[in-house]
Amino acid sequence: MDNSKKKIGLYFGSFNPIHIGHMIIANYMHEFTDLNQIWFVISPHNPLKEKKSLLADYHRLEMVELALEEEYNMRALDIEFKMPQPSYTIDTLARLKEKYPHYEFVVIMGGDSLESLHKWKNYQSLLEQYQIYVYARPGTSPVENLDPNIKIFLAPQMEISASFIRHSIKEQKDIRYFLPKKVWKHIKEMRFYEQ
Repeated sequence: MDNSKKKIGLYFGSFNPIHIGHMIIANYMHEFTDLNQIWFVISPHNPLKEKKSLLADYHRLEMVELALEEEYNMRALDIEFKMPQPSYTIDTLARLKEKYPHYEFVVIMGGDSLESLHKWKNYQSLLEQYQIYVYARPGTSPVENLDPNIKIFLAPQMEISASFIRHSIKEQKDIRYFLPKKVWKHIKEMRFYEQ
C-alpha cells in the first residue's frame, strides 16, 4: 500500500440537522486517529430509514456546509445526490475511488451501525476493500471476532439525536447550544422543523 496516500474518513448520515454531537465525533476522528480529513457524506435517503421526516437534500447540505465553513480538515459531500436511490455505501465508495484515485477512504460509523453491518449491500466486499473506524460508546464491551479491517475507538459522545432536536424545535425550545451557531441561526431564519 502507498503510505503517502491521504487518508479520508467518510462520515455518512442524513444530518437532519447536523448538530454538535456529529461535530464532536468528526473532530475526535480527525485528531485521535490517522485520518487526514473528514468528509461528511450527506445521504439523500438511508435505505434503513423512513424518508418522510427528511428535510430536502439541499437544505441539509447547506446546513453541513455552514457548520464546516471554518474547518480546513472537513468538507461536505453531495455525491450521493447524483446517484440512483436509495444510495448504498459500497456504490458511493466505488464512485469516490474512481473520482479520487489518490485517496484512501475509510468508513466512519457508530457502534449501532456496526451491529447492522451484515444487512448492508455487499458488506463482505466493503470489509475486504475498506477499513471501518467505529466510534463505540465508552464503557461498551468490545465486539468479539472483529474483522481485521474494523478498528474500534472509544470516542466521547453526547446523547444528542437529530430527532431530539427536531422535536425540541417543534416544541419551541431554545436549543442553540446543541447546534453549530450558524446552523441554529439558519434553522431559525428558515423556520425549519417548526411544523
